[in-house]
Amino acid sequence: MRASIAAAVLATASLAGQGAHATSGPALDYTLNCQGCHRADGTGTPGGVPALAGSVGRFLHVPGGREFLVQVPGVAQAPLDDEALAAVLNWVLERFDHDHVPPGFAPYTASEVGRLRVRPLTNVDRVRRELLEAAGRAR
Repeated sequence: MRASIAAAVLATASLAGQGAHATSGPALDYTLNCQGCHRADGTGTPGGVPALAGSVGRFLHVPGGREFLVQVPGVAQAPLDDEALAAVLNWVLERFDHDHVPPGFAPYTASEVGRLRVRPLTNVDRVRRELLEAAGRAR
């Protein structure tokens, strides 16, 4: 599991941990498209943008959570192609919440991202709250 996600990230670009110093790949795509709200360290913007650090992997433990991460409007509508977006999602999980990625996690693929992102959520706060409640009960 952890080896497969790490391999997917490294196969796309050997950038984990380089942050804004990256010149291409998922770290740069995160910097350009996500960091403004989620911050360089994934801590989010208090009161407005949820933290990724220490929490994003928890969604993968409940039904619908994997899909949710792609269908959040900021993700689904990011100006990245499906392959680049899959790489960013995998990088985010590895970089910001490696410890909560479940055993056997299959990294996101371009085809999966392409299929899911065409239906961005309109009720993000409700779905997020329900998924986090389910994750809390599953512990």
